[in-house]
Amino acid sequence: MISSGGAALLLKTAQVSGLAKELSCALSPWRSARWVHDPGKTVLDLAVTIALGGDCLADAAVVRAQSELFGAVASDPTISRLIEVLGGDATAVITAIRGARAAARATVWGHRSPVPATGPVVVDLDATLVGAHSEKEGATPNFKRGFGFHPMMAFVDHGAGGTGEPLAGMLRPGRANANTAADQIAVLDAALAQLPEQLRPRVLVRGDAGSGVQPLLWHVHDLGLAYSVGVSARQPVQDALAVLPKQAWRAALDPDGRPRHGAQVAELTRWLPATFTGWPPGMRIIARRERPHPGAQLHITDDDGWRITVFATNTTGGRLADLEVRHRLRARAEDRIRGLKDTGMTNLPLQAFAKNQIWLELACLAYELLTWTQLLAFHDQPARAWEPKRLRLRLLAVAARLITTGRRRILRLPKRWPWADLITSGHQHLAALA
Repeated sequence: MISSGGAALLLKTAQVSGLAKELSCALSPWRSARWVHDPGKTVLDLAVTIALGGDCLADAAVVRAQSELFGAVASDPTISRLIEVLGGDATAVITAIRGARAAARATVWGHRSPVPATGPVVVDLDATLVGAHSEKEGATPNFKRGFGFHPMMAFVDHGAGGTGEPLAGMLRPGRANANTAADQIAVLDAALAQLPEQLRPRVLVRGDAGSGVQPLLWHVHDLGLAYSVGVSARQPVQDALAVLPKQAWRAALDPDGRPRHGAQVAELTRWLPATFTGWPPGMRIIARRERPHPGAQLHITDDDGWRITVFATNTTGGRLADLEVRHRLRARAEDRIRGLKDTGMTNLPLQAFAKNQIWLELACLAYELLTWTQLLAFHDQPARAWEPKRLRLRLLAVAARLITTGRRRILRLPKRWPWADLITSGHQHLAALA
């Protein structure tokens, strides 16, 4: 009996994408001559463990106990020694793993692209807080009076019918600021390196007010990319709002393209005072106003009962309402963060900062493995947009019987399992790509 029968989909995805082979090649420099276990195979086993819900190295026991499906899995001491070795050269190791991820991503997207054939490829930048329950290296107090880390992440958005992928992540102390331009530039550059080269010129960088800083926008401008980022309502923006004619406001839309009652948008660019300087050319400032919902906490920037939010973009043309909806959909990054925290990032389990950097990379790899499985196996099913928790409960954690007959190995699923046909069709889609 196999308790994680659905995880065979993850193994098939790792084979179809070439991820298993790429990891083995990328991590070969860290394999000792006397080691029995391939570091690439061990890293993949850890990624599968995290994808199944594991949150520490010892949870690899789950896949080790099912060797008929997952093969030989290294022991806990061997895994600990490998992480110790990799942690001693964390920068090079992360570069190697990212190289394997980029190669596998290119293969997966070659089979089925999750981004539109035309139009922008949206990369969302966002930072999030990760708590620590002990004095781990690099853990510090944060601005919300918690204690832990403040990683900066970059995700590629698959759109309304899909999920997304964590292209890059930077582990930072809890005291790090969300608007540190140098960190955002580094994460953006790492994210662009993960994308197929032909798609990079179409990238739209999207972020909240933390991304609305001059050095980042100049960097995006110099790269020739588009951006849509939040902007703090400082005095120049407030001055423009004060002189904006009432007739400049236009009806806003909801994400489905229908008029949103009580919400309006307007462009402030031509009304900005001369003190608004230092920004890259071609920037447009667009404001949205809406009545706060009952019970909402009011802000000092609220004007005459209106909740005002402002964002900047260098997109030319287009209806203001459409540009505002596109920007507001950056909230999908919060869904990606939630999914990543549900896939190994809620608690960074190791003591050393360098080792937790590697753990964060493994969590990103595990999340990508889930996303690639959805993309290739369930592209025409509602499961394409399921979050990790639902995938585990319905598809991955299904008990199955592994039978060997006629020199073939057959994974037999329970007939009464409601999603057995979905798992079977997923295997068929992956087998067609192998």
